[in-house]
Amino acid sequence: MIEVSGLSKSYNSIRAVDDVSFVVGKGEIIGFLGPNGAGKTTTMRIITGAIPSDTGSVKVAGFDVFESPMEVKKRIGYLPENPPVYSEMTVSGYLAFVSALKGIGGREQKAGVDRAMERCNITTVAKRLIGNLSKGYKQRVGIAQAILGNPEVLILDEPTIGLDPNQIHEVRGLIRELANDKTVVLSTHILPEVEMTCQRVIVINRGKIVATDSIDNIISGRNGSLDVYVRISGDRDEAMKTLRAALKVNPTAADEEGAFIVPFGMANDRREELASSLVGGGFGLIEMRALGRSLEDVFRKLTTDESTKN
Repeated sequence: MIEVSGLSKSYNSIRAVDDVSFVVGKGEIIGFLGPNGAGKTTTMRIITGAIPSDTGSVKVAGFDVFESPMEVKKRIGYLPENPPVYSEMTVSGYLAFVSALKGIGGREQKAGVDRAMERCNITTVAKRLIGNLSKGYKQRVGIAQAILGNPEVLILDEPTIGLDPNQIHEVRGLIRELANDKTVVLSTHILPEVEMTCQRVIVINRGKIVATDSIDNIISGRNGSLDVYVRISGDRDEAMKTLRAALKVNPTAADEEGAFIVPFGMANDRREELASSLVGGGFGLIEMRALGRSLEDVFRKLTTDESTKN
């Protein structure tokens, strides 16, 4: 549904997006993650046709965003970090205005506005001024404008930023419901939200993609870093020395007697070698298990390590 290839964008001497490539399949829910200034918003704005890239290509539903921008815009609903709502307009008036901008008129416009308000649960505030609404309702109005015209793709940039826990729960439920029949790219700093909502994540840091995989794979260590807890019988210091020489790793002692932790690098699960080296070295292997990790752990590892390499 979305094909991004070799995308780059610079602002003066700053490289905001650097040779970014990824694919989002039809019906996927993708978490697009990265620290502030990583290039997320720039990438999403290029995909939506809001700004041009310096190099590379983007296709949405087979249409090139630079060659057929209007066809792409018909197929994308976009919610920027700051919802593009007008405080002096009523909810229904604003949505009718956005519909007209999208080329939707007449009965189709009214039906589309009614459908978007119902789906986003804002029908009860249709005649109220947007400026008098709570932030949660304003966010819903922003999502409603994004789904006008029933686009195939939704790109949501920080859709729950600044909301209270109840509002976050409501908007998260709405996003999950919308994802039933749309391709969704969700950018957020709330990582538990990504774990509960998305099927796959793309992590960008300093303008480059540093990881892309299913959440299960990244968290489990099948693609990512992996820390292994080991407990042995025998001299712990000698066992750690053996592993340093055999596997080129740097174990650290744990609190329990005979226990230590072995960190493996990115995409490098070597537990079988670890067990073989210990047993072959004459140590009794009592326990070995992967330490539990969260998406936040992986995110920090990816973005911190990559940052310090440049």
